[in-house]
Amino acid sequence: MNRVLRILLLIEKQAQKYGVPMLEKKYNKKAPLKILIACILSLRTKDAITEKASKRLFDIADTAQKIIKLHDKSIERLIYPVGFYRNKAKTIKKISKSIIENFSGKVPRKLEKLLSLYGVGRKTANLVLGLGYNIPSICVDTHVHRITNRLGLVKTKNPVETEFALYKLIPKRYWIKINSILVTFGQNICVPVSPFCSKCMVYNYCKRTGVKKHR
Repeated sequence: MNRVLRILLLIEKQAQKYGVPMLEKKYNKKAPLKILIACILSLRTKDAITEKASKRLFDIADTAQKIIKLHDKSIERLIYPVGFYRNKAKTIKKISKSIIENFSGKVPRKLEKLLSLYGVGRKTANLVLGLGYNIPSICVDTHVHRITNRLGLVKTKNPVETEFALYKLIPKRYWIKINSILVTFGQNICVPVSPFCSKCMVYNYCKRTGVKKHR
């Protein structure tokens, strides 16, 4: 078994003790719109707040058609107190309108088309493809970028570079789930500052790049 696969298996085993991230827990491949909007809401926002805000919004409007009928202020009230809630309310409205006008009311299942939606970047687009449509894609957020560089699996400057490096490095069966595994691992063990290296199951395989202090 090569080093990369051994590391992934050990991280997956340790992450399972903490459950899965909110987006994967609450939504599945039958709900690409909810995954898309919840991902927008989650930016700079804690999972618990995102979960409650998403529920309030989807209880009132769970389709693009229903969302565009809401006033911006109504969306703001429903999603508050997520970070940048005013901007996100406008983004959600614009995305919903575009989905109706350009994609017959359905969230597109192609990366390029997802990226054409206002405010949607590669991270969100790949998450929708993976969780929403079960299409093998690697969603690279701050956790995935930080941890894979810290481990020494990649040496990249930004999440886009990390995404393309991981496509070459990681077995395809891990493409979709690597985000949820590393997010959980990054929230509980391999945290940004002073990671819990003493508890880490991949300590002996980790290069600890950039780690100056650990527990």
